[in-house]
Amino acid sequence: MIDFTRCRNAQVVERMTEDDYLQKQGFEVRGKAEYFMHRNFAHRGLHDMDRSIPENSLMAFAAAVGEGYGIELDVQLSKDGQVVVFHDDTLNRVCGVDGRVDAYDYDELKEFSLLGTMQHIPLFTEALELIGTGDGPLIVELKSGPRNSELCEKTYNILQQYQGKYCIESFNPFIVRWFKQNVPEVFRGLLAASKEEYMPTYSPFVAKLLSNCTLSFLCQPDFIAYQNVERPKRVLRMREKGTLLFAWTSRVPDVDQAQNDAVIFENYRPSLLF
Repeated sequence: MIDFTRCRNAQVVERMTEDDYLQKQGFEVRGKAEYFMHRNFAHRGLHDMDRSIPENSLMAFAAAVGEGYGIELDVQLSKDGQVVVFHDDTLNRVCGVDGRVDAYDYDELKEFSLLGTMQHIPLFTEALELIGTGDGPLIVELKSGPRNSELCEKTYNILQQYQGKYCIESFNPFIVRWFKQNVPEVFRGLLAASKEEYMPTYSPFVAKLLSNCTLSFLCQPDFIAYQNVERPKRVLRMREKGTLLFAWTSRVPDVDQAQNDAVIFENYRPSLLF
């Protein structure tokens, strides 16, 4: 959940017009964008619908590398501060274990099976070692939690040793802002979804704020990774001004490419480029 107590000028944000915002920011697509344009990225690796290759597993990353795809994966912290690759806040769905990921040390987490297979929760360093430079770039999603600054710093420190092309993204604009302030050269994106996706957690006002990417002025993203639904006019205007638009998560072949600059897919095998 995003801590909005850090956004002290919420009323100013609400009053800001789209034209004022876009003119002020002057978004530009950087040279590094060429590695991400018109690519298909395997969502949490190239995992299978039958769960024989689980999401965010070393096996899924090896399969994606073998096919030459770009890869999207998720990182968060264990209780003892290790950067691990796992999507959900809790272990219930994927590991069948009650509790949050950050309630366990990594020595405990690595014993849990992923979807009943022989695969286990990998460290981020293990995933990067397996992926190597690969043929496709990497999208690293930082999950929001109680220790976001620590996660940002540790993730970036690990990525400094990685020789492949990568970018970072997060639903939390303050995480993306950390990269803007500390390492602005890193290609960065803001994740967003429809208003309905936010409603169970946030008020209608905040849900609209997030779905419209109104807080993107805080982090000045190079791209918006938006849910594969109709996009708000404001997001489309940002694209017209130069912000790239990525789609998540495509499950139908060859449908989403024309409306996006990159596509995060699962459950089918698209071409590497479009």
